[in-house]
Amino acid sequence: MRLLLIFVFAIFTACTSVNESGKGEVVARVYGNYLYESDLKDLVTTGISKPDSIMLVKRFIDNWIRKQLLIRQAEKNLTAAQTEFRKKLEDYRISLLIYTYETELIKEKLDTLVTDEEILVYYENNKQNFELRHNLVKAIYVILPVDSEMKPAFKVFLANPDTLLLDSLDQLASSHALSYYNDTLNWIRFDDLIMQVPLEVLNQEAFLKSKQYVEIDDPPFSYLLRIEDYLLSESNSPLEIEYENIKNILLNQRRQQLLRETQNGLYEQALRQKAFEIY
Repeated sequence: MRLLLIFVFAIFTACTSVNESGKGEVVARVYGNYLYESDLKDLVTTGISKPDSIMLVKRFIDNWIRKQLLIRQAEKNLTAAQTEFRKKLEDYRISLLIYTYETELIKEKLDTLVTDEEILVYYENNKQNFELRHNLVKAIYVILPVDSEMKPAFKVFLANPDTLLLDSLDQLASSHALSYYNDTLNWIRFDDLIMQVPLEVLNQEAFLKSKQYVEIDDPPFSYLLRIEDYLLSESNSPLEIEYENIKNILLNQRRQQLLRETQNGLYEQALRQKAFEIY
């Protein structure tokens, strides 16, 4: 390996000199910067052919030269303030150190169990902060061929406001509907529903207040829709939608409280020990 490196160096350097610091022979120079033999000792590994090794070393040296030229050009064209990275690096080191410590502290000491009662209390006390930006609905719809003989059967489930047998509707829809949506537990945006069912709606609020069942024939399909419930924009967002959001809010409050208590504890301890002075 040593002979191979010497052979490579002989190709790319007309002459070599020994560095006084013991880094070995000089392989390349760019103005006052030098690349030494020791800088390449891990570059060429066993199992690589001589031509490949030569190409690898040549590419490394060429890239090093180009990089040094760019650095020199940058130093010539940037101001002293622009090239002063020492303070920035120290600030980054300190920020990273504190962030890592706080992360481990939170992982070790933060209570992450948030109860349903805590979430409900926060929701009730802060309802004004949870306002809907869109109209929401709980809805069921089925899409059938426009000439389907099963339309009256589906209408029995959807049109009567006192009838909604979800299990029976599931069985019927899985056999006869082209597509269907049957979820009365979760809210969806009314705008998203309109993308699935071709409703002609000029005023969403007026529509939702006046319609519960809608049947649309738009060949080759028929759409049967039931609006089970709705919430208008600017009203309070329901708890089930805000549940995870509130949980994250409470956890973040605990994080901030834990960090404040830790900082205050360290300060008080150092004050008692007279570990710092203010002049």
